[in-house]
Amino acid sequence: MSEKNPDKGYVALLGWHLGAIDALDRFDRRYVVVAPDWAEEYAKDNDIPFVPWNFERLNDRSMEIAETLKDMGVDVAIPLYEETVEWAGAVNAVLMGNPRLHGQALLFRDKSLMKRRAQLGGIRVGIFEEAHDRADVERFLRRVNQSLLKLEGDPNDPIHMKAFDKAGCLGHRVIRTVDDVANISDEEFPSLLESHLDGWEFAVEAWVHDRKIRFLNISEYVTLGYSVFVPATPELEKYRPLITREIEKLIETFDIDFGFIHPEYFVTADDTMYFGEVAYRPPGFNVFELLERVYGFNAYQALALVFDPKTTEEEIEAFFPREVVDAEGYAGVFGVYPRRRVVKDLQIPPETENHDYFEFHQLPAPMQEKVMKRTAFGTHWGLLYFHGDDPHTMRDLLKSQEELDFYV
Repeated sequence: MSEKNPDKGYVALLGWHLGAIDALDRFDRRYVVVAPDWAEEYAKDNDIPFVPWNFERLNDRSMEIAETLKDMGVDVAIPLYEETVEWAGAVNAVLMGNPRLHGQALLFRDKSLMKRRAQLGGIRVGIFEEAHDRADVERFLRRVNQSLLKLEGDPNDPIHMKAFDKAGCLGHRVIRTVDDVANISDEEFPSLLESHLDGWEFAVEAWVHDRKIRFLNISEYVTLGYSVFVPATPELEKYRPLITREIEKLIETFDIDFGFIHPEYFVTADDTMYFGEVAYRPPGFNVFELLERVYGFNAYQALALVFDPKTTEEEIEAFFPREVVDAEGYAGVFGVYPRRRVVKDLQIPPETENHDYFEFHQLPAPMQEKVMKRTAFGTHWGLLYFHGDDPHTMRDLLKSQEELDFYV
């Protein structure tokens, strides 16, 4: 454990993440982990400061965690997962005496509300609507395609259906036909419906302190739900000034004084930027680990830095590297999902294992032979990690993994 500075903020991590805990253990801020009680024994055995809390329980004792942390002298709560964003907003409203922070967290959690707020701030979004049943989805599909002046027999433009409050690709479906609508289960409602945007989709990771962007990374998706790498290719990086202006607009519209945001955007052929959604927590696909691989700074320590109200300007300037120019190569990750319906063994293909860019994998041996049919985007079984000097080689390498079998 590193020496803790009593003059700096005392932070609470909401959610259990060993990478984040290790990072904070090696940082100069005091910290406590707030997580479900199944982690308590491990925390005790490893001298991890810990407060048990059930994030699924919403009742009249929900204020208790905020009061507990306040009594401990905690300055700020940092959400590590989508499910703890709202809790962090509620806790910080109490710790900082600012009720607005809870309302802001609700915006980050509800994809429909966040799109309305974005529209009010003059941010471009596609057409969207809430759906409460299959009839709503069918109606939206028909109306979107009518507005595109589709004729009888023309293939439909797809629409997207997303869960209101889940992370990333969870609960995300692409719907093209009425038959697709019939396959939606009742449990998936209510949900958000969006028109399809023909553009280059990418993500941004931005650390914000004192309403200013302190570090902005552009993550390039190769295939959504499968692969991403950092930093982006020069072809996407050329949009950095435009992207920076959009993030500044987001900070203004959502009234973000501090913290970390992970928005997704589309840029169209005529250089128009469309807002997809924004999260107030670390991204999936271990992008934080990719950033450390190329830039050397720890992104979880960066969270503590920008959330902490006692952080100084000098600390911020000393901590963050310069975007792109200070990166050593490119780091990418690919999420593996079995392509076969029945599997017995994990087998890394030689073209992956022998590639100069391949570093390591986190793929478990198959637990069962029969592979569940993938609904929507599904969840990958594990990750492959790559690092190399050329962004285009990285992009093509990640794309080529989609055609390979890792489970046979």
